[in-house]
Amino acid sequence: MKITVLTLFPGMFPAALSESIIGLASQKGLVEFNLINIRDFAYDKHRVCDDEPYGGGPGMIMKPEPIFAAVEALRSKDPNPKVILLSPRGRTYTQETAKSLKTEEHLAFLCGHYKDIDERVRTIVDLDISIGDYILSGGEIAALAVIDSIVRLLPGAISDPVSAERDSFENGLLDHPHYTRPEDFRGMKVPEVLRSGHHGQIQKWRRGESLRITKEFRPDLLSKIPLSKEDRELLEEQDN
Repeated sequence: MKITVLTLFPGMFPAALSESIIGLASQKGLVEFNLINIRDFAYDKHRVCDDEPYGGGPGMIMKPEPIFAAVEALRSKDPNPKVILLSPRGRTYTQETAKSLKTEEHLAFLCGHYKDIDERVRTIVDLDISIGDYILSGGEIAALAVIDSIVRLLPGAISDPVSAERDSFENGLLDHPHYTRPEDFRGMKVPEVLRSGHHGQIQKWRRGESLRITKEFRPDLLSKIPLSKEDRELLEEQDN
């Protein structure tokens, strides 16, 4: 996979893209990163990429010319990158979106900044994504979050793919609690069932805890997945 980031602040990316799972995936040749400084495509000698909004009002707007030029230069080398804009009006990003994007050969993330981008830029965008209802200084941090969630899904990126398949949201639920040594830490003990060696009971406990945690913290998720008869019984047991 190729991943290109178009940004006014490319310095925000090298460290993040060279560490942890993303960095290992890059070292393995599973993903290739390319950073494009939008400012390099500004026409004036001062490389100005923002201007005051028409109609007045606070804040500055990213100009269309440098962005168009940057995207067109990218497409002149590769005609089929999927250009993704990180934006508050985009569709809310989910694990399902991550799974669909991992099949793309080339993703290009366009990072807005300042008050907004010129509306005309949206005509060259393939997909609008929002990572949540809160305000960031720009699309760079959002792009990194999306990149991380996609790269970790690439075959070979994670050494234990079975573990990844059991992460929160993979099956529509939040993950169950996890414990490791020591068995007793400051009076807080690992649940006895996890120490029993009874795999059937352990799996039942984990499923029940996953349902309980999801119901407590994200009840909206329960309405989106089919629950088995056993799932409903586990939820009823918890209610009682």
